[in-house]
Amino acid sequence: MAASLVPHFANDPGVEKIVIGVKEFQCMGARPPHDHPHVYLDMGADGQILCPYCSTLYVHDARLAPDETEPKGCLVDPEAAAA
Repeated sequence: MAASLVPHFANDPGVEKIVIGVKEFQCMGARPPHDHPHVYLDMGADGQILCPYCSTLYVHDARLAPDETEPKGCLVDPEAAAA
């Protein structure tokens, strides 16, 4: 089993940009039942990436912890999502 899970982010507020503290993650659009296919995104050397499904712009900010987002509340709790 992997040491850490790839974080999932959801754009429930419908904002154009979400600032996150990681460069590798999965975008799911909004939370179910309004989600799109969960797509793995990797910024690589770039500081931002656009989701090809929902057009949410994700911007990396190294000052944020891996579980922090701006706006707040966009990180999806994997245990809650599995329930």
